Amino acid sequence: MPWSRTFHIPIPLPDGRMLRTLHDAGEYIQELPGAIHQRPEWQFAAQTLLEAVEGKGPLMFAELAIRKAVNAGKPAPEPTPRRKTKK
Repeated sequence: MPWSRTFHIPIPLPDGRMLRTLHDAGEYIQELPGAIHQRPEWQFAAQTLLEAVEGKGPLMFAELAIRKAVNAGKPAPEPTPRRKTKK
């Protein structure tokens, strides 16, 4: 049951797939090449994923860690300029 828990917002992957559940994320992490899997961001993502499955940590922490690992190395998006309000 815990592996079937869904993320609040699905996590898009570079290849177009989506991680929707903890199970999806676990399978994706297992498929990673060894060099990538050993990176600190993926180690942390795997740790928080297991904590969420075991009920020792919040689902949101796992979701954020996996999202951060997926996007590691990508440049941050440019902030959208704020529009001035009319008086």
